[in-house]
Amino acid sequence: MNLESTKKRLSTVGVLGVASVLALSACGSTSGGGQAESGIDRLNIIVPADPGGGWDQTGRAMQKDLQENDLVGNASVVNVGGAGGTNGLAQLATEQDPNTLMVMGYVMVGAVETNAAANRIEDTTPIARLTEEPLIVVVPADSPYQTIDDLLSAIEEDGQGVAVTGGSAGGADHILAGQLLKQADISPENLNYIPYSGGGESLAALLGNKVAAGISGVGEYAEQVKAGELRALAVSGAEPAALLPEVPTLTDEGVDLVLTNWRGVVAPGSIDEAKAAELTELVTEMAETESWQATLETNAWSDAFLAGEEFDAFLEEDIAAVKTTLTEIGLL
Repeated sequence: MNLESTKKRLSTVGVLGVASVLALSACGSTSGGGQAESGIDRLNIIVPADPGGGWDQTGRAMQKDLQENDLVGNASVVNVGGAGGTNGLAQLATEQDPNTLMVMGYVMVGAVETNAAANRIEDTTPIARLTEEPLIVVVPADSPYQTIDDLLSAIEEDGQGVAVTGGSAGGADHILAGQLLKQADISPENLNYIPYSGGGESLAALLGNKVAAGISGVGEYAEQVKAGELRALAVSGAEPAALLPEVPTLTDEGVDLVLTNWRGVVAPGSIDEAKAAELTELVTEMAETESWQATLETNAWSDAFLAGEEFDAFLEEDIAAVKTTLTEIGLL
């Protein structure tokens, strides 16, 4: 499905989805009103990463809240890791079950470009953006690096000897690392970035002192920071993170850089307008439940809900912006 057809489809989806939600509201529907008011008894959720990372957390949180609120009869999660999510994107492209959603986000936008993936986000049916969160830069607890400046100085002096781990190549973590070097006028060739497809692998590398530093979503490292197993150097948001309010922002540390990582869901490009509207309505209802709001708070995710034409337009702009950024930091 090309981008123009995506726009036409999502324009219709936006109208149908809003109309459906309004109709349900008029009937006094509640999220706990019984068996799958969406009409979807079974939903497949593809997580295009290995267990333990932000996409996995998002997919399983959706599974839990959709089932607990009787929005679907059963929701199953399957992990398809590798290549920054593009392996999962390839599986979605051949998916025959229309009741399928795939978790995706900023990371995949970059990975599609750096991997020159045959399957593209423009070929899917956008459903909704759900969350965003800042990233965090951490080092092992016994690391000699006390500040972000210490880390950047070490990378400038011995880039290949200072390994930085994070998510898939070309994703948000990789982009932040590249932008940090750019801000410090350090050649991108100095960056020794070790990508992993799941947050669990990156964490293991950090705790095992196999890498010098790590970058990921705040929620993925917060527990280890609080336990004293990792030291947080800075977060990438405009404000301190709610989970770790004592950790300074990059701006606080003198680095003029703000970056947040968003996540959302898309459906197969082959579904029709009625199914797209039904899935959009389903995710909209989930996002309005008290349990989903609690999920956001627990994980320190910001509510970034956007659906229909608005999400379609956002995707178009984000894909173009990420291409520019990847070129600027030497990844394209």
